[in-house]
Amino acid sequence: MRLLTALLAPLAFGLFAVPALADKLPLSTLSAYLNQLVTAKAEFTQVNADGTVTTGNIFIQRPGRVRFEYAPPDESLVLASAGQVAIFDAKSNQPPEQYPLDRTPLNLILGANIDLGKTRMVVGHDEDGSATKVRAQDPAHPEYGTIDLVFTADPVALRQWVITDDLGQQTTVILGEMTVGESFQPSFFSLESEKKKRGF
Repeated sequence: MRLLTALLAPLAFGLFAVPALADKLPLSTLSAYLNQLVTAKAEFTQVNADGTVTTGNIFIQRPGRVRFEYAPPDESLVLASAGQVAIFDAKSNQPPEQYPLDRTPLNLILGANIDLGKTRMVVGHDEDGSATKVRAQDPAHPEYGTIDLVFTADPVALRQWVITDDLGQQTTVILGEMTVGESFQPSFFSLESEKKKRGF
C-alpha cells in the first residue's frame, strides 16, 4: 500500500530548484503538452509519505498506461493498464494489489483527452519565478485526492508531481530528463503478462 500512496500522493514544491525564470504557463498550453506526450521514459526519484526515498525508471504510454520499475534493493513494480493500477511487491509471494485507475489522481495525466480548463478540475495555478504549478482533482470525485504538477518552460516539460491520496498522505515523484517518442511492446504494460511472468 505504501507504493500506491507514493504513486497516488500534492507536490513538495521546494524539494528541488528548477532553473530559469518563467511566466505562468496557461492551462491550455499545459493541456496541449500533456496530450501530445504519447510515450516517454525517464529516471525518477520518489519521496514517500514516511520520508523514505526510492529511485527507478518510469515508462509512460498514454492513454492509460504507466510502468514504475523500482531499483534495488526495492525492485518492486507498479503498473497501470486496462483501467487498473497493480502493485507488485518484490518481497511478497502474493498476487498484486489492484485498484481502479480512475479512482486515483494519476488518472488525471493519463487520460485520453486532458483538459485542465475543465470546470473544478484545477484548484490551484501559480508560478514561483522558475516553474508553473498546477493542482488538479477529479471534478466529479474530489475525495479521490489531488495531483500537483510542476512544469518548466522553453520547452514545456513536466518535472515533478505530488499525489495526495484520499487519506491525505503525499508522495512526490521527481523526474529526470524525459526521452519521448519511444516504442514499447504491448506486453510491457500488460497486467496479465506480468502476472504470468511472476507465477500468479
